[in-house]
Amino acid sequence: MVVAGDDGLAHRLAAELRGVHGEQVTLVVPPNERTARPPVVGRARSASAALFDRMVSAAVGRGPGGTGTAGTATATGPNGGDTAAVLTAAEITEAVLAEAGVERAAALALVYDDDETNIRAALTARRLNPRLRLVLRLYNRRLGQHIEELLDQAAALAAGDGEGDAGADASTTVLSDADTAAPALAATAVAGTSKVVQTEGLLLRAVERQAGTGLCTLALLSPAGADPGHGGEQEPRLLPDDDEVRQAAGRTAVVLEQVSSAGGGESAAPGRGGVPPLASLFSRRLRWSLAGMVACVMALAVALWVVTPGIHPLRAFYLTLLDLFAIDDPALGAPLGRQILQLLSGLVGLLLLPVLLAAVLEALGTFRTASALRKPPRGLGGHVVLLGLGKIGTRVLTRLRELNIPVVCVESDPEARGLATARRLRVPVVLGDVTQEGVLESAKIHRAYALLAVTSADTTNLEAVLYARNVRPDLRVVLRLYDDDFATAVYRTLRAAYPHALTRSRSVTHLAAPAFAGAMLGRQVLGAVAVERRVLLFAAVDVAGHPQLEGRTVRQAFRAGSWRVLALEGRTDTAPDHVLEKGDRVVVAATRRGLADLH
Repeated sequence: MVVAGDDGLAHRLAAELRGVHGEQVTLVVPPNERTARPPVVGRARSASAALFDRMVSAAVGRGPGGTGTAGTATATGPNGGDTAAVLTAAEITEAVLAEAGVERAAALALVYDDDETNIRAALTARRLNPRLRLVLRLYNRRLGQHIEELLDQAAALAAGDGEGDAGADASTTVLSDADTAAPALAATAVAGTSKVVQTEGLLLRAVERQAGTGLCTLALLSPAGADPGHGGEQEPRLLPDDDEVRQAAGRTAVVLEQVSSAGGGESAAPGRGGVPPLASLFSRRLRWSLAGMVACVMALAVALWVVTPGIHPLRAFYLTLLDLFAIDDPALGAPLGRQILQLLSGLVGLLLLPVLLAAVLEALGTFRTASALRKPPRGLGGHVVLLGLGKIGTRVLTRLRELNIPVVCVESDPEARGLATARRLRVPVVLGDVTQEGVLESAKIHRAYALLAVTSADTTNLEAVLYARNVRPDLRVVLRLYDDDFATAVYRTLRAAYPHALTRSRSVTHLAAPAFAGAMLGRQVLGAVAVERRVLLFAAVDVAGHPQLEGRTVRQAFRAGSWRVLALEGRTDTAPDHVLEKGDRVVVAATRRGLADLH
């Protein structure tokens, strides 16, 4: 198998294929001076160490157990060591692909950060080997669908039979690491948010609850106060059996909450249309001013109707409007009450003119700046502060708004790709370097519910979290870190320094690599759920050809710590005693090793 890429995903995917699935892998990467290494592993280790020293000092001052040392970083992935034969090339050309052995390879993964590079290489590889299984990393989902159809059609034509085995072997799968990781990141940032995995006909929801509840227990989390990384009972347990669940009474777990039909979608976020809602045209202060002026006009009209005998209420209202707009109809010779009301109406009319002018100008300004970035409104609270609007941040923002969660974004690059999405969703954005004083305050961090730091630089994420914790020690934080050893050390120290606040660290490549590896092996990985620093995979598996499944009941097919059959595809009421037959297709939850063993 061949993996080609220019960032951490390529290294982790190669390690996944070699270490978990036992495949022979050739890794194609740019030369060292052009390789985009994982953010914290090489380029920023010194800065991370300085920040980590500050964090250790804080932990020592706040509570026990705050010492720890960041582990040695490995650029090859979670298993360490050399995971594959490495071929360096400045560009992914036809000659490079041929040298990497694409003509003889079973599968090729193109995981460059640039969509165009992946598409060009895929077209070349398809010409070199029509039977090659292709896995592409594309951020543009719509383009990915068209490219997938095009490459599959090209494979069928080159094989000379669009319905033959060659077309089935030469499948093309387009994936996005951002789409794979965003749901897990968003769910971690918001308490009680379901982790959703969707198939063509089913919607599976998992949520953190007490062990033993729900339809089944998918994972046991580390006990409160445990030190992850020390093994044994301190580690999260994936796919425990019934005895383990009973012994873990009171322990927090990830449980399967619901298996339902996927016919309906989740409600879209408000504000997606091109025309802003009427309430957003005017500020709250101006709306109250207009309401007060209308009340004054109505009160004057009623008073005129009362003091003027025999006048119709509509005529009283009409005369009041004439007085407001200074239309010549003086109340000469009229009763004293009528004259006083006319003077008051004229005064109110003078006050109404600037209010009406302000309303017009503000409405025009709202339409004019509909494409501009919004600022965080006064009094905002209970929101999520999202740092970074790159590929990952943009997908996380979309997911949070789909859940109707208020968000304030912070981005240092005025040309970031996610700013257009923020404008469309009418999400407030603070432009500035998050490491500078005052930027997080502008995002109302002191009243926020959670901080989600997903920039591409580990040091930036860590520094932002440290600063935010100084402002709000009880703030819920989720930070994106690449290096597992470093992330474990950060997690231990932050939890010791702030024992009453939730801290989570996530790696996008750690969440995405199993899905890419499964696609290269011809398996359909539907999604991934982060369980602390481990990953639980959801995959669709054909029962035919799997002796571990065929002819067994759903209960018998369960292997603790490896896989569990959750449902038959298209059915929401799979009974534990249902016998799996050759033509069935099932949805399973599996560990990375379990999915590799399930063949």
